[in-house]
Amino acid sequence: MGHCRQEDYNRLRPLSYRGADVFILAFSLISKASYENIAKKWIPELRHYAPGVPIILVGTKLDLRDDNQFFIDHPGAVAISSAQGEELRKQIGALAYVECSSKTQQNVKAVFDAAIKVVLLPPKHKKKKKRRSQKGRKRNSGALSQEWLPVRISRYSTEEANLFTFPLKKGDKREVYVVYMGAIHSQASDNTLKENHVQLLSSILPRGQPVEKYLLRRYKRSFSGFAARLSKNEADAISKKAGVISVFVDPIYQLHTTRSWDFLEETSVETDLNPTTEAGSSPASGGSDTIIGLLDTGIWPESESFSDNGMGPIPSRWKGTCMKGDDFDSSNCNKKIIGARHYDIDDDDSSSVNVLPTDVNSPRDDLGHGTHTASTAAGNPIKEASFYGLADGTAKGGSISSRIAMYKVCGIDGCPGSAMLSAFDDAIADGVDLLSISIGASIFLRPDFSTDPIAIGAFHAVEKGITVVCSAGNDGPDVGSIVNTAPWILTVGATTIDRYFESDVVLGGNNKAVKGEAINFSNLTKSATYPLIYAASARSNSSSADDASHCYLDTLNGTKIKGKIVICKQSDNDYSTGTKAEDIKNNGAIGAIFVNDLGKSVPTLYIDFPVTEVTTEASIQIMKYINSTKNPVATILPSITVPKYKPAPEVAYFSSRGPSPETSNIVKPDISAPGVNILASWTQNKDNNVGPSGHKPSHFNLVSGTSMACPHVAGIAAIIKSWNPTWSPAAIRSAIMTTAMQTNNNKSPITIDSGPAATPYDYGSGVINPSSVLQPGLVYETEKNDYLQFLCNYGYTTEIIKNMTVIPNGFKCSKNSSKDLISNLNYPSIAISDFTGKERRIVKRVVKNVGGAEATTYVVSIKSPPELNVEVLPDKLQFSKSVTNLSYQVSFSASSSLHKGDYFGSITWSDGTHKVRSPFVVKSS
Repeated sequence: MGHCRQEDYNRLRPLSYRGADVFILAFSLISKASYENIAKKWIPELRHYAPGVPIILVGTKLDLRDDNQFFIDHPGAVAISSAQGEELRKQIGALAYVECSSKTQQNVKAVFDAAIKVVLLPPKHKKKKKRRSQKGRKRNSGALSQEWLPVRISRYSTEEANLFTFPLKKGDKREVYVVYMGAIHSQASDNTLKENHVQLLSSILPRGQPVEKYLLRRYKRSFSGFAARLSKNEADAISKKAGVISVFVDPIYQLHTTRSWDFLEETSVETDLNPTTEAGSSPASGGSDTIIGLLDTGIWPESESFSDNGMGPIPSRWKGTCMKGDDFDSSNCNKKIIGARHYDIDDDDSSSVNVLPTDVNSPRDDLGHGTHTASTAAGNPIKEASFYGLADGTAKGGSISSRIAMYKVCGIDGCPGSAMLSAFDDAIADGVDLLSISIGASIFLRPDFSTDPIAIGAFHAVEKGITVVCSAGNDGPDVGSIVNTAPWILTVGATTIDRYFESDVVLGGNNKAVKGEAINFSNLTKSATYPLIYAASARSNSSSADDASHCYLDTLNGTKIKGKIVICKQSDNDYSTGTKAEDIKNNGAIGAIFVNDLGKSVPTLYIDFPVTEVTTEASIQIMKYINSTKNPVATILPSITVPKYKPAPEVAYFSSRGPSPETSNIVKPDISAPGVNILASWTQNKDNNVGPSGHKPSHFNLVSGTSMACPHVAGIAAIIKSWNPTWSPAAIRSAIMTTAMQTNNNKSPITIDSGPAATPYDYGSGVINPSSVLQPGLVYETEKNDYLQFLCNYGYTTEIIKNMTVIPNGFKCSKNSSKDLISNLNYPSIAISDFTGKERRIVKRVVKNVGGAEATTYVVSIKSPPELNVEVLPDKLQFSKSVTNLSYQVSFSASSSLHKGDYFGSITWSDGTHKVRSPFVVKSS
């Protein structure tokens, strides 16, 4: 889900281990610390929360371990050998050890083959022990899942069973498969489509078996296909049928989980958010006719964010519905929430099998995530909003007059692909203008575009003129960790805003305050009267001082820390401070201080237990004080909101990074937006109260993740659509990307969390700039034929593409199709891979003038690294009343010998009023 790694997840940690059949524990083959942390960190945690569950050990970054140049460039890296990996496997009792590379995909499939085999044939000598109860743990959708954690295998089928050495008997357990059949090529009635689906399914089922017993969902409104319970052999058989594009096991995707809008406006160029645009004389009904659809966890309709006061009639083109369900009926929809669907129970003439793991069988949101994203995209302004006094101000959405259509596809255990496809099928036909999707696949799965439910659904949506905005994922800062990378998707990374939450440590003696950062509601006194102890001094008899200093689970002596504030190291790339804080609290301590430079701009939410995080530099003062007195004392102050923080924005450490593993010839992410501690509306069910004990549930919550960045961009896209109703999704994307910001509120280049300047792999074209998106000057149109050519170059055949969509007469993939040619996709950014420097590489682009002036001239400027020669021809573009589209080409050559790596730059077209910037990336091989 879209929440940054630790803060929200730690409160849900027991739920994320619930029901796991196998765990995949991964370490980096180029990091000794990562290798050692498996035994130090993860094994104690797994034994604590999920004793007895089998483990698969995985060594990642295999490509880098074999790369000599990498170790020359990174002298601190340490290679972990296969023998060391096998030794660790024996030490921790893992059932298998696999080495892989997510970048090259080497052995990635073998990882899941091994895991699936364990699920299908669990070891007989190991029984799952009853997990310890987690009393007092509150469920909070703020962290339904974290892709960085051990991967949970919960709903895999026997699809990969042919790779195993054991036979599958007839009648083995069936699982849900999706059968994707592409576009609806004629005006076929629903009955005709149903007949086709039924006949296809009947042809592979045992004779005499009723189809309704197996058919779960049908896709019939916007594209064709169905979901059914099949065996491996049946799935193989149906995949060979005419008209079938792909058959794949139903995947479970995860959600990627105020001041943010004010900050965007203040850091943008000083123009009104809704100026008179040259491209359109006025917004359509003030923007009120734009409809934002969200695939999420549902919606809390009683929130003030969704009041329809002052809104006009529902657009006549709207064809959606307000579905009834548990504690939800048509009265919960209004002129703001104009549609709400849920996909818990199939309603397509099937056996009414529950295929969506959720607690409420209705569009109602009992988790909070969908309510948060919907209000961020299109919520009404609410004054005096806060999270129990923190982040107080006005909470509002990006497009406050847009309508909302909620498609509930996610529950506590994730988001089934079959449900997401049903939502796409409905949303396209219902008439949404945009889709905001804060969901993504695990980075370990890496589905193909024809087996990725989001890529499939988004393709058909964009065909119908619907802009699809998706979160990039929360697996940063690892290179190549980004998801949702199809070129027809607008992919969004996350940044910080200029607000942080200070929770200082006051030391005894001179009452000196040491700056800390966290979200807690400490009830300690403001005077430094509480004993302070360094964790290494409180180690248990069975633990080393080093392990205790990091406060690993079960390493501290409860007697020594009882009634004291404990200071712990946290410099080990382990972000589970919440779990450590819980363990410290359970051992009798009254507070904790974590030394943490990782993710320093993403304060952790601790609520009642007094905890703060300090930098290494600040910790030196604390340790000097501890070592200078016999009885050190301190206190931890409750959090306060500190606005106007500089520098901001920064790229959030958790935001997934490019390049796209699917194709490095497209820059991903496309854009970045605020995604750290975003204040927005929340559910009011008492089980989901995330605030201090004794308080009523807050109407708002502070949540982080690319989940939160995504609806920021969707809201801005809705504003663009309202001013320019005829603009295509590509034009909207172009306006957002080419006007993005690259400088912070110090007027310096935006940086990543750890300090260096951000690159297009970190934040795409930059941070979204609401003040300029309505005046882009030029736009890059990506036509349907461009996407078809992309599919050819990616490797699809003409026959497959013909099944996916209605193709123009005479269209055919060229025999010369190549992934290198993907660089020529008419995209607002440029990426070139496998550049040797021995040849000149040329890419082409076409721009359209939307700047208002019929006769205008744009001149190009180039920023390029010294190792590259970059030339743009022509270097001037002269538009007139009759000439609104012009092409240019960019040539790249080496000015000197190139090292293996990435080279970044940009080209910018300007007519003196508009600046149209496109970043480029050249990857040298």
